[in-house]
Amino acid sequence: MRDMNEDAAANAGRRTNEGQRTNEGQRTTAGRRSDEGRRTNDGQATAEAIERGGSGLDVSELLALVMTAEPAGPEPAAGETAPVTGSDAPVPGAPASGAPVPTAPASGAPVPGAPALALDGLAEAIAVAAGRYLPHGHLDADADFFDAGGSSVHAVELAAELERDLGVELDLDDVFADARPSSLARRWLERGGHPVPLPAPRTAEAEKLPAPASAGLPVPAPAGTPAPAPAGLSAPAPAGGLTVRSPRPADPAPVTTLPLPDLADDPHGTARREDLDQILADLALADRLPFLRSPEPLPPRRILLTGATGFLGSHMLLDLLRHSDAHVYCLVRGADEEAATARLAEQLRTYRLPWNAEVRRRVTVLPGDIRRPRLGLSDELWHTLAHELDSVVGVAAAVDFLRGYQSLRASNVLGTLTLAELAATGRPKPLHHISSIAVFNEVGIGSMGEDDPFAHVDRLVAGYDQSKWAAETALRRARDHGLIVSALRPGGIGGHTRTGAYNPQDLSSGLISAFGRFRTVPAFRYLNAAPVDWVSRVAVAVVCEPDAWGFDYHLTGVPNTLDDVVRDMAFGGMHVRVEDWDEWRTDTLDRLEAEPVPELAFLARVLRSPTALKLCEATLKGPAAAAERTDALVEALGLTPAARYDAQAQLKTFEKLAGDGLARLPRKEDQPYLWFAETTEGRVRRTGDTADSPCSMALTLSIASMYQLVKERRVDVSGAITCPAAHAEPLTVVHGDLWVRPEEGIPQQHGLEHQLLRYRLRLRDADGRQWWLEGHKYARARRDLWRQTRALTIELGREGEPATFTGEVVVPADSYVRDQIDGIKVAPHLTGQEKRAAKLTWLAWFGLEMGRGLAGPFVRAAADLLDLRRTPNPTERHR
Repeated sequence: MRDMNEDAAANAGRRTNEGQRTNEGQRTTAGRRSDEGRRTNDGQATAEAIERGGSGLDVSELLALVMTAEPAGPEPAAGETAPVTGSDAPVPGAPASGAPVPTAPASGAPVPGAPALALDGLAEAIAVAAGRYLPHGHLDADADFFDAGGSSVHAVELAAELERDLGVELDLDDVFADARPSSLARRWLERGGHPVPLPAPRTAEAEKLPAPASAGLPVPAPAGTPAPAPAGLSAPAPAGGLTVRSPRPADPAPVTTLPLPDLADDPHGTARREDLDQILADLALADRLPFLRSPEPLPPRRILLTGATGFLGSHMLLDLLRHSDAHVYCLVRGADEEAATARLAEQLRTYRLPWNAEVRRRVTVLPGDIRRPRLGLSDELWHTLAHELDSVVGVAAAVDFLRGYQSLRASNVLGTLTLAELAATGRPKPLHHISSIAVFNEVGIGSMGEDDPFAHVDRLVAGYDQSKWAAETALRRARDHGLIVSALRPGGIGGHTRTGAYNPQDLSSGLISAFGRFRTVPAFRYLNAAPVDWVSRVAVAVVCEPDAWGFDYHLTGVPNTLDDVVRDMAFGGMHVRVEDWDEWRTDTLDRLEAEPVPELAFLARVLRSPTALKLCEATLKGPAAAAERTDALVEALGLTPAARYDAQAQLKTFEKLAGDGLARLPRKEDQPYLWFAETTEGRVRRTGDTADSPCSMALTLSIASMYQLVKERRVDVSGAITCPAAHAEPLTVVHGDLWVRPEEGIPQQHGLEHQLLRYRLRLRDADGRQWWLEGHKYARARRDLWRQTRALTIELGREGEPATFTGEVVVPADSYVRDQIDGIKVAPHLTGQEKRAAKLTWLAWFGLEMGRGLAGPFVRAAADLLDLRRTPNPTERHR
């Protein structure tokens, strides 16, 4: 530890023993770039230890450090004098030049006025460090790290750097909860025993961002449209109208006055006071909306859609085009219309959705940002939309289970209120808001009906839950002003049932991937999840059906129970072990650390976060979501009814998850799910010879999962073949496959022999030489059906050579039932009920396939016999 009696300038010159940083007072712009280039994975390793604590500077020691830190500022232009740095530089919050500068006292001694002096300086030092992770290289002390372009990975590395360079030890939850440098500095000072007064809740005006260049809308402004306001001024709103981005009020925004529960036992059990204060201040913005008349109950012809580049939004865009005649205006982030259009096209292709001439003809892309005043649109375009649109559909949201309310409110709350302002301006129009069942994410909540009360906001600890709660609560206030608001609440949004497209950052996708990859499942009550194609279709039906406007809907499908998930995965050959939640979390984190999966890194961060764990706990332990109104609407409109998101519905998605490295399908080397023996006896003869010799096979047929039957109709084969004519010792099966009704049983050549089974084996003899065997069971239009199911025609030869032996082997009649029906074995870890279900499923599937195969030749023969036309088609080939 550095001697805190040294002067501050010398302290700043020896910030680490590793020699990786130069003196702060001599660092140049090139030095900053070099310092950024030296950043390694050490930051990630340090980040993993943050929550375990460690040695770092105390508050008094840190004050001496940051009081001499270099203030952040722009680089000097050519010809300008470089700013003074080091001990001669002024420090934000420090006394003016010539005034005495306080020196750092001994460690642990009180520092008069220290928080007031150090808060700005520490915040500035954190902002400089955070700026190095951002695209533009700079971050204001009051700007949010994530809104400026930082990612979750960058946040982890930033936390590690703050601990390593400044000795500022912050929990990752602190960084994600409010990622403004000023908030991080305040929180660290408070933790060190130097309380700093909480700031007043932010108003929308405080977060104004410069709007991008406007893009013209190919719709003429209607007569009577108000003229745009002069630059820099807000355009006049209707009487009683709302300007969400309002100037800071003269009086402070209301704050909570009721005391919060004691958090000593569970600091992550309730919401933070500053978050609750901010939520109350944000809710008050909805009361500024004007009072409206109801819109005309007609299907919309011009729709504004936000979030079209997201997983659900992209599918809703295509469904709006398929099931309505509307023209859709898509708000997309981008520097200009060309960049925004390219981004939309790329995202649609990512989700296997079309971007063709017909789609482009009915879509207008508007470059903008949900977080900006008036969506980042020009005043003229804003008023044109306000008077021309028939409907507003808000899908855009920041979905991050680690970030706090302060970090998410611009996208999820203020952006929603801006859409409400647009819906209330000009002609009245409905607002269809994609919310979430996260509004119920309170641990221990009793029910989740469409009209049930929300969770208590002080019991929502995850910023995402709080932001969705605040947005929908604000829109409920907007309903009191006459705004027609439809709240659509999905749960987990699963992959597409036909294309397999999925959202890799969706929590349900991450959990399902972990279930399949590690073969363990945490004990839970319900998983409220539905496939994206069903969620999108029902949401679009609400948008297009005026009678459905203005109500709350749950787009959660039929919930899955723990038994459903375990049974579905066992059916797919993935036998999972059910664990307690804490055990499963620990085990999953250990496995992800031992075998890192980049695609599941976000899940590991969620499982390490105490705040995000509360969200997971509420999700997994919550009740089933009820959806009576949604079910009635689906039935009335003749849509596909909700169904359980089961193994069959997830098949395409799971295949894509496995292909992308997130999940793992059953393999040959896995323990068999079901197996039985097959023995055959017969004779073979050498090609061109009339003498034959005995040949027998002792095989084991097994399946790793029902998935391989449904998908490939394939059975794994192992065992040995005894054929003295080929080799004195048995030939061992190295690799073997059996296909049931290959190529749908179509004959290999013209005739009435349809394929029932095909064997393909790779063999090795005692001398190490390779052999191959090809076998077929055929179905013929003859009465000896029993023998057809047992007789196997085979060809045997050396690897790379034509067949040396041909012949036929048959399963003995007395062993068929004994081995292949009564002798079926099932994985021992399954329960008795699961074993019976596995046997019955196999026998039913195999019996059905064999029945179809045996019937094929008879159906074909019958068709030929019934073809008794008097005048044959002259182009028909005579049989």
